[in-house]
Amino acid sequence: MAEAATGFLEQLKSCIVWSWTYLWTVWFFIVLFLVYILRVPLKINDNLSTVSMFLNTLTPKFYVALTGTSSLISGLILIFEWWYFRKYGTSFIEQVSVSHLRPLLGGVDNNSSNNSNSSNGDSDSNRQSVSECKVWRNPLNLFRGAEYNRYTWVTGREPLTYYDMNLSAQDHQTFFTCDSDHLRPADAIMQKAWRERNPQARISAAHEALEINECATAYILLAEEEATTIAEAEKLFKQALKAGDGCYRRSQQLQHHGSQYEAQHRRDTNVLVYIKRRLAMCARRLGRTREAVKMMRDLMKEFPLLSMFNIHENLLEALLELQAYADVQAVLAKYDDISLPKSATICYTAALLKARAVSDKFSPEAASRRGLSTAEMNAVEAIHRAVEFNPHVPKYLLEMKSLILPPEHILKRGDSEAIAYAFFHLAHWKRVEGALNLLHCTWEGTFRMIPYPLEKGHLFYPYPICTETADRGLLPSFHEVLVYPKKELPFFILFTAGLCSFTAMLALLTHQFPELMGVFAKAMIDIFCSAEFRDWNCKSIFMRVEDELEIPPAPQSQHFQN
Repeated sequence: MAEAATGFLEQLKSCIVWSWTYLWTVWFFIVLFLVYILRVPLKINDNLSTVSMFLNTLTPKFYVALTGTSSLISGLILIFEWWYFRKYGTSFIEQVSVSHLRPLLGGVDNNSSNNSNSSNGDSDSNRQSVSECKVWRNPLNLFRGAEYNRYTWVTGREPLTYYDMNLSAQDHQTFFTCDSDHLRPADAIMQKAWRERNPQARISAAHEALEINECATAYILLAEEEATTIAEAEKLFKQALKAGDGCYRRSQQLQHHGSQYEAQHRRDTNVLVYIKRRLAMCARRLGRTREAVKMMRDLMKEFPLLSMFNIHENLLEALLELQAYADVQAVLAKYDDISLPKSATICYTAALLKARAVSDKFSPEAASRRGLSTAEMNAVEAIHRAVEFNPHVPKYLLEMKSLILPPEHILKRGDSEAIAYAFFHLAHWKRVEGALNLLHCTWEGTFRMIPYPLEKGHLFYPYPICTETADRGLLPSFHEVLVYPKKELPFFILFTAGLCSFTAMLALLTHQFPELMGVFAKAMIDIFCSAEFRDWNCKSIFMRVEDELEIPPAPQSQHFQN
């Protein structure tokens, strides 16, 4: 019985919601009809006459105050809407309307029913969108002590956000700890150190762990956060390599003795790979690029299954520095595969290699006269492919927007990935003669192929809508996040701007011409409130204005009088 009553109430509610959604015009005329029928009992005409008499007694000062107050309120709403839109990328009024009014009108139920009836293709695209919105560890991230902290000391700005550093803390706990750490005092101290928010507390814990024994993760923490130069960081990483290599060899022999030893060996493997990768990055920073390339190649051969660190992107950057373009092409042939996840480094490096073959002789005027050759067409298509994957990169490569230090985590296809790529690869594009000119002439043509990037892509999945929110968490507040596709101003910002301007104009006119505006206001009130408003016309309004201001009528010609 209760289920039947509940079902009846739900059906009744759905009928009412449907009627409000599709029959709102009928409801509107019904309300008007009821007001017309009840006009005598409700004394509507008398009330309107009373209101009209009251408003006719108002002075121009009242209208100045009214319009001025309206302009002030609408201006404050405009300022708040603009601030909210700049910070969160949406209108506050629209968000409140969607969050609170839409459920009352049945929008949630409709959406849920639509979602339940969605096709398999839509679910696949949604899963792809979620995977593309995943935050990744930046393979080219800088050193906190030697690079990020030096930027803070010089500028007084924090280059890393709390969200970004919190993600790094989670990565450190995942890579550098295991369940058996409590059995070893030094590892137990470091397990707590990775959870500390205070940098000085982490550094003190690392020194405390080193007093017990040679702890590889303690050296890693000191190299990342305490070392003030790359040379100091490299020295600490070499000490970490000595300690970490010993732990890795011991755990390698015991990894098949149980799940506990297997987890410890996995942790020691992650530690060893991380140390070697950072040593290679130190060598690259200090100008020993060939040594860095050899270390990266050896690391990729020794641990081919550890793709989480994306070491091939470090290798590509180092090879480009050596101008070993044949080796770069060989690496791209292995990792620029349709089955592997893409990145800005992969797509834009492939575009750079194809642009290098034609950029030195490319001329837009000559290309427009004779058309594009096959090699030029391949280069343009590669640029379009790269721009479709990440449309923010060209603005940094063409120096249309200033660069900042890249974050420790990036969002693929987002502004954070564009900054991380351009920060290290801008010099490689400048080194190739004409490459930036070719990019400048062709990159905007990509957007003509994908007029609706959020709905359908050309070579990739539709552009994810979550990039703006994630990038705002990863990038510092002093950086203006690039948004694609560029959002138009919400309707309520334009509406409040127009309302503020209109009311401000009325306030100014009322203050400057109080008598004229008062006559117009009274005339408009009489038109809308008088019972005989149908007999009024524009001529009566102007005649009343002339009578109030005692303006003599204009002389008429004899022909017009006849």
